[in-house]
Amino acid sequence: MPEIQIEEIGGYLKKQISRFRVEPIVYRCGRVMSVGDGVVRVKELPDRLYGELLEFEGGVYGMALDLEEDGVGAVLMDNSDTVNVGDGVKGTGVVAEVPVGDELLGRVIDPIGRPLDGEPLKARAYLPCERPAPTIMQRRPVDKPLETGILAIDSMIPVGRGQRELIIGDRQTGKTSIAIDTIINQKSSDVICIYCAIGQKASNIARIIETLTETGAMEYSLVVASTASDSPAMQYLAPYAACAVAEGFMEKGKDVLVVYDDLSKHAVAYRTMSLLLHRPPGREAYPGDVFYLHSRLLERSACMSKELGGGSITALPIIETMGGNISAYIPTNVISITDGQIYLETELFHSGVRPAVNTGLSVSRVGRAAQQKAMRKVSGTLRIELSQFREMAVFTRFGSDVDDSTKRMLNRGNILTELLKQPKSSPYSLFEQVSLLLAYRNNIFEDAGGNIKDFASQMLSYLRGSCASAENAVNSTGDLSDENEKRLLDALNQFKESYKNGEHQ
Repeated sequence: MPEIQIEEIGGYLKKQISRFRVEPIVYRCGRVMSVGDGVVRVKELPDRLYGELLEFEGGVYGMALDLEEDGVGAVLMDNSDTVNVGDGVKGTGVVAEVPVGDELLGRVIDPIGRPLDGEPLKARAYLPCERPAPTIMQRRPVDKPLETGILAIDSMIPVGRGQRELIIGDRQTGKTSIAIDTIINQKSSDVICIYCAIGQKASNIARIIETLTETGAMEYSLVVASTASDSPAMQYLAPYAACAVAEGFMEKGKDVLVVYDDLSKHAVAYRTMSLLLHRPPGREAYPGDVFYLHSRLLERSACMSKELGGGSITALPIIETMGGNISAYIPTNVISITDGQIYLETELFHSGVRPAVNTGLSVSRVGRAAQQKAMRKVSGTLRIELSQFREMAVFTRFGSDVDDSTKRMLNRGNILTELLKQPKSSPYSLFEQVSLLLAYRNNIFEDAGGNIKDFASQMLSYLRGSCASAENAVNSTGDLSDENEKRLLDALNQFKESYKNGEHQ
């Protein structure tokens, strides 16, 4: 080795040694004073952070949630019986963090980033679970649609990228199905999807993961899961962890969809923790800050300005009601935070209308600003027609005679109701939705007889063959030009004639 290089290396080493300082690392430890029901009282643990991870003897972790003068109140992250009175506790100096980045795609993790799918996780970056929401000036208006593939929603209750749209309804009305179908429909888009399970049965989560895997959706999705058997602290942390993962993608300029399933269980987990920590109860025994619990989570969903990368987080929180009561405490809280709600009705579900969307009580406060031009063109008076039909259908139950115009309205209403029925895991493309509504608007279905679904299915396959260029144009541009509309109408009329003549039956 040349002498010049040896001198350079020697000089560099001397410089580094001269900079070296021996500084003591001071660990301040506390002692467990009491433990029970997953809540620990710690004596003498100063200078702690709210939400900081504490390490107990035996490698068990807890989270500091009460900072008092003479100690700390913490909740255990694991259901562990190894923490005893008198055990030592030390602070880690870090708040709860979660791994972020592309390494998480296709994975299943718990709220503190541990993999639940068996394979080790090599993460390069971490973000704290709790972060401030973007300011007003960092955002831009929601103007780009997030297509769910569900005709009833995309036509009447459009969801935009960066919006918070609540899915609300009683248990077993198809709330999770709408969210999962929306994730499946992002296959042809550039949206990254995160499904956050809060207090769900492990078997339910496994079934959802299997559905996402079978449909190829896990390639652009990940699951943050806290099961019903997890501690309340893990259930409390889950949605914040999912949101932090989403922020990791959003900061790279990507669009993210997050499903929180469901925030009712999240509120119950927080109530459990708060009561065990002896915080004063308020209405329905929830603590006074239960509104802030969800507002600080959902306000982190945003459509960021172009200067900050232009990414977005779209939130689909789910709330379960009891007996259709949307005016209960937690439902009204979340309704007031979100930009609209999709209300699912038990009566509609049991009468065979699935998805059971009540278009009267459902609303999108972003509205047509987040809707494709083609969809805007064909879905104009849909909501009014459907509400008029449902109102008129109540009167005709009594068997009274109706005039011709009312008969026609009822017939069109029945056709529209049939068109809006859609099986699970089979989202429509934009072209298919536009074709169905264009056909409905131009009375193409009036000669279909009672078999609307079969007519619609054959019609769509006919259009895919005869109007391929129009299909590509609509799906790629999101607009329906006058030329393509005329071409579609000609094809629809041709199909109608051939169907009448028995060629497609």
